[in-house]
Amino acid sequence: MAKIEGFRIKNFRALKDVTLGRLWNQQHAEPLTPMTAVIGKNGVGKSSLFDAFGFLADCLKSGVEEACDVRGRGGFKKILSQNQSGPIEFEVYYKEDGNARPITYELAITLDESERPYVIKERLRQRRKGQKHGWPFSFLVLNSGKGVAWRGEQEGRQIDETKGDFDLFGLMESLKSGESKEESKETEVVELEDRRKLGIATLGSLKQHPRISAFRRFIEGWYLSYFTPDAARSLPLAGPQKHLNIHGDNLGNVVQFMEREHPKRFQSILNRIAEKIPGVAKIDTEKTNDGRLLLRFNDKGFQDPFYAQQMSDGTLKVFAYLLLLEDPTPPPFLCIEEPENGLYHKLLESLAKEFREHATGRKGGSQVFITTHQPYFVDALEPDEVWTLEKEGDGFSTIRRASGDAIVKNMVAEGLPLGGLWYSDYLDAR
Repeated sequence: MAKIEGFRIKNFRALKDVTLGRLWNQQHAEPLTPMTAVIGKNGVGKSSLFDAFGFLADCLKSGVEEACDVRGRGGFKKILSQNQSGPIEFEVYYKEDGNARPITYELAITLDESERPYVIKERLRQRRKGQKHGWPFSFLVLNSGKGVAWRGEQEGRQIDETKGDFDLFGLMESLKSGESKEESKETEVVELEDRRKLGIATLGSLKQHPRISAFRRFIEGWYLSYFTPDAARSLPLAGPQKHLNIHGDNLGNVVQFMEREHPKRFQSILNRIAEKIPGVAKIDTEKTNDGRLLLRFNDKGFQDPFYAQQMSDGTLKVFAYLLLLEDPTPPPFLCIEEPENGLYHKLLESLAKEFREHATGRKGGSQVFITTHQPYFVDALEPDEVWTLEKEGDGFSTIRRASGDAIVKNMVAEGLPLGGLWYSDYLDAR
């Protein structure tokens, strides 16, 4: 399954310039682990980091202008880092699988003359087969919606990018005029109708661009959890649904699907929930006369069931997370903000282990990315899985990997829990 090895954010709220993991031009850095947790105090930018992934996914789905406005973002100027002139930039360094050559996606967004956000630059690049050093080959280059794309899996003529932006429009003109017949066999000129839409959204739907299509599917498959217990208490119309949505208001529909299509797996989920939440003996669904679906919990010692509307927030959250991890076709990237909210503290270490087992499982589970401020959750993690986000004097955030501190690594190796070290301020900058 595809995996993000590194991620860079520039000029997005408090994240003026932060990098997690490895990038194509920072090969000395260790890549992100299958499970990553970002910790930090309130107000340091954890929610902004979580929303950076959501913003990128929304850009693909709806375009950059709408992405700047939805989910309470308030427009481009509100999410642009203070006193910065832009653009907002993202860089994703990822692999389709363990043996694939990494691909880098770069996106830059700024305002046009009418103060509306648009895509000023978009690029996909990958090193050639056998190439270990030097500039990766750019197989998609778009500047303000215009550029070139290389078809198929083959790389064309390497362009000298070491001196900055190459003559993109000169290349486009030569392709249009047919001056380079050999080059035109593998390249095509691209001019998007709407420069507020991502090029990967358009080209990624075409069969002749398999690498672009693969990246588009990767981003489309991300699951960012905006789960709320109140949403899970809603009464959806009956009908099985394969995947849990981001709000969790189709929880009963997914239960209905699992009951019907994967009864043995669903029973194992119920058994595991019963181990972690004392008293829960059975969970099933009930269809009402008007076609709605009720999620029903049977407690030990009670003859009549309790419905989701009567269950605690913690019970619903644990049930939803475990159901999500048992998805037969899990998302490639699973992002959850503060999963500890509403949960009994002794459940957190167990939940962290559930996430890791899913991320590192042989069956290829999701890559898991979590933000948290709960030491009990961090106790179950390793130093290379934890990043500390901190606010500097200028108001912008910096990020450090816990494994970069030799003292912390040695203390964990001696048996001290990482969350306890964080609580004692050992993970703070010294």
